[in-house]
Amino acid sequence: MIQPDNFGFGEEAALLKASARKFFADTFDTAQLHALVAADHDPERMSACAWDQDLWRQMVALGWPSLAVPESAGGLGVDAVAVAGLVEELGRAAFPCPLLGTLNATYVLAACGAGAEAALGEIAAGQSATLAITNRHGSWSLAETDVTCDGGKLSGTAWFVQDARKVERLLVSARSASGQGLYWVAVDAPGVTIAPDAIVDLTRDQAHIRFDNVIAEAVSGDGLAALEEAIPAIWTVLAADICGAAEWQLQTTVAYAQTRQQFDHPLGFFQAVKHPLVDVMVQIDQSKSLVYNAACAIDTEPAQASRFAHMAKASASETAALASGRSVQYHGGIGFTWECYVHLYFKRQMHSQLLWGDAAWHRAQLADIVLGKVA
Repeated sequence: MIQPDNFGFGEEAALLKASARKFFADTFDTAQLHALVAADHDPERMSACAWDQDLWRQMVALGWPSLAVPESAGGLGVDAVAVAGLVEELGRAAFPCPLLGTLNATYVLAACGAGAEAALGEIAAGQSATLAITNRHGSWSLAETDVTCDGGKLSGTAWFVQDARKVERLLVSARSASGQGLYWVAVDAPGVTIAPDAIVDLTRDQAHIRFDNVIAEAVSGDGLAALEEAIPAIWTVLAADICGAAEWQLQTTVAYAQTRQQFDHPLGFFQAVKHPLVDVMVQIDQSKSLVYNAACAIDTEPAQASRFAHMAKASASETAALASGRSVQYHGGIGFTWECYVHLYFKRQMHSQLLWGDAAWHRAQLADIVLGKVA
């Protein structure tokens, strides 16, 4: 099937994106972000989970967490291109919340079939969730998990769980005698222990979660197939978040270069500043095109979704590094200070760059698709 013009990004998707930008502009500026997550500059501080739960409840009321939930399960069932546009604005605001994790869990549950209808209904009703599928080595192979299921009870540890302290439900990948399945668990269920990780990103939290004979609800007996179907959407929405954050970095740095005077000229007057910033703009545009191309493939030609999502995440990971480096560099000495807001986005981008695989990993996977696996 040929992709539609403009990646299928129609009037409804544009309205959703514009309303998200207005929501964050009206309710959560960068000064509020800094005050929320960077109030304590002590490098020895404990890992925190700072987020505005009142704003999150407003997002739930707007229906954002249920965007990807199929209409049959009580959700809105919007296209992936519309979700990508919303997540781009989430990245621009760097708003700490469990939206990405909830969307990820939704895409996996939607691929599970009838067994996941109840879990999808919980998300549509406002429950937040995240994936607990990674092993202790941080492998992005979907078949590798350290959790087992025996008699409907989970044991073991899931690692690198995103926003674990913000969510109410976990979608856990576990091995059993019958294969790899997916299980729906409440974070406050008996036997669940959340151990926070220390990460550089102040806008997110991460944890490893231990399961000690935890009673779980099976949502799919073929968890690997569901994960493989959903993973292109997971890569794509994270790439959209990176693009939104990179646009904030670029626009903020350009504004600084236009006002900061050096040698009787604004910094932006000098080619050594303006040309690299143009390079950032070009890189962002490339990544955004690949993001919406991947999102459109998820909607219209799923057979190509994995290939295009690899391209989107690879490009976005490079964008994260380039935009972050330039934003700090061209803010000069102040760019390295705690009081300057750019460090918040720098740290978020560094986390996103590696999350779900960096550029080298995605290009290696893409090479296997295009050229075939090396013997």
